[in-house]
Amino acid sequence: MKRAIFPGSFDPITLGHYDIIKRGITLFDEIIVAIGINADKKYMFSLEERKQFIKDAFADEPKIKVMTYEGMTVDFCKDINVEFILRGLRNPADFEFEKAIAHTNRDLAPIETVFLLTSAKTSYISSSIIRDVIRNNGDYTKLVPDNVRVK
Repeated sequence: MKRAIFPGSFDPITLGHYDIIKRGITLFDEIIVAIGINADKKYMFSLEERKQFIKDAFADEPKIKVMTYEGMTVDFCKDINVEFILRGLRNPADFEFEKAIAHTNRDLAPIETVFLLTSAKTSYISSSIIRDVIRNNGDYTKLVPDNVRVK
């Protein structure tokens, strides 16, 4: 069974994330959306909200699981016996950053990173942009799955 994790903070999940996950399920038997916990980071949405956004967005997709983890992503992969990390690439800067992480992960464990290019219509979307739009009372709803709403 080919399993992959798709790691991130998902604060919040974006249509770009959604697109990569939906396309990824055609490549893998299971994708674990892995929410990394960083105690030093200030999140807009609580961990429970982020988990629920993802679960609701993929409620009809049994191949998608949601888990949380702390520490290095490669260690989490080893702990749950996953051999692939799925990542989306929006631009050349993403590629350079992700390439360095992928090489490091491969040095630390037998983990392969699989890259998918984001679709043209979502390539400009990032969680940080969405948080800025929300903070400034803008219409963020066209950037996130339908179930992601600010209370």
